[in-house]
Order: sequence, then structure tokens, then C-alpha cells
Amino acid sequence: MKTAVTIALLAVFLLVTLLAGIYLWWSLGDVDISLHGLLALTLGSVLSLALGGGLMFLVFYSNRRGHDDAHHRGPRE
Repeated sequence: MKTAVTIALLAVFLLVTLLAGIYLWWSLGDVDISLHGLLALTLGSVLSLALGGGLMFLVFYSNRRGHDDAHHRGPRE
């Protein structure tokens, strides 16, 4: 139940963010972005998300494999 509420809340946040982005994009009106600008915007967004996801994967991978245990135990006695 708790997981379903969390997923529903995140879906609502995503929908609100997307609607706000679309509204702001349309309210700009006379601003034209060329094909190269749209391509750069899209590639920058996708690469930023991929980098963030990759770094989060490495954090979880390192934690599950025990690579951080020696550091968190402190100096050896």
C-alpha cells in the first residue's frame, strides 16, 4: 500500500511538472528555436539523465558489493 501511494504521488508530481513545462513553453510565444537548438536541448537532457542514472547505479552497486565497508569501519586496529 505504501509503495502504491509513493508511486501515485510521484506520478502526480511528474504530470504537474510536465503540464507546467508545456504551459511555460507555449507562453513564450514568439521565441523560435532552430532544429539544432532542439537537438542540443534534447541531447543535453537525455545525457544529463543518463549521467545521473549511471552515477546512482554506481552508488548502489558499490554499496551492495561491500566496496564502502572498509571506509565506514574506520582505521584498522
